[in-house]
Amino acid sequence: MHRLLLISLAMLVAAAPARAESVTFGTDWKAEAEHGGYYQALATGIYQKYGLDVTLRQGGPQVNHAQLLAAGVLDFNVASNSFGPLNFAQQNIPMVAVAALFQKDPSGLIAHPGEGNDSFAALKGKPIMISGDTRTGSWLFLKQKFGYTDDQIRPYNFSVAPFLADKKAIQQGYLSSEPYTIEKEGVKPVVLLIADAGYASYGSVIQCSAKLAQEKPDLVQRFVNASIEGWYSYLYGDPSAGNALIKKDNPEMNDDLIAYGVGKLKEYGVVDSGDAKKEGIGAMTDARWKEFFDTMAKAGLYPGEMDYKKAYVLQFVDKKVGMKP
Repeated sequence: MHRLLLISLAMLVAAAPARAESVTFGTDWKAEAEHGGYYQALATGIYQKYGLDVTLRQGGPQVNHAQLLAAGVLDFNVASNSFGPLNFAQQNIPMVAVAALFQKDPSGLIAHPGEGNDSFAALKGKPIMISGDTRTGSWLFLKQKFGYTDDQIRPYNFSVAPFLADKKAIQQGYLSSEPYTIEKEGVKPVVLLIADAGYASYGSVIQCSAKLAQEKPDLVQRFVNASIEGWYSYLYGDPSAGNALIKKDNPEMNDDLIAYGVGKLKEYGVVDSGDAKKEGIGAMTDARWKEFFDTMAKAGLYPGEMDYKKAYVLQFVDKKVGMKP
């Protein structure tokens, strides 16, 4: 009898599903369409399918998730662009990029229609409203590529009111944010995506500690794969579950704004273009990282001798995960 009981118990233990591993994940801003794939993976059980119990923490203006990642509070975070991983490498902080969910950085410049400001070349010498972060980021690329100069810079206070008040105004913007607000005011702006001018930064870059990547590669792989599947589901399936979670986390979001954001992600190929068309969403390459680093080193942002390859690992991507045969 005791033997039968032990056998039964052993069978029950063997049949029980493995306990999901807890993972904390921080995004780079308040919940929005640009985080749709992650919310979709959470809402539809994709993370759970991969044995992960994910706690997703949204970012915001007063949240420094890069700092929390380095401190070990988060297991993964999203860097908005390629600067995040390279800055860690420059400071010898052992964090690595493990996937780039955006092949294009969704930032750009915005101008009024009909004013002759419909190309990057046309904006040379004209006043442009940008933030401090942009000044030390994509602005350096624009200076090199198009001959922009710092005396063009005007302060940007993250309001479109000055832009709307002046038809000659030009400002920075995020593909799915400022243009939406401007269109609601009756102006369909010219939107110039910096990525389409050759700016090689990735966007929505998943980072974790080098230690986690080395010691728990299976966990990292499952998180990356699940996130990739989440993005395919969000863009090409029914995104309603992910959208419901986005609106729950960020009540400022509404269906119209989310739909606009998703439409722009698709229209401009932000997620699924370039190398992602061949290797799957999340793709990264040595060549692309080198191109971006060389551009920024030439601009004086990084020392040319810096070991930029410490910023990323490629072992978790380029596996065609989630792609239809």
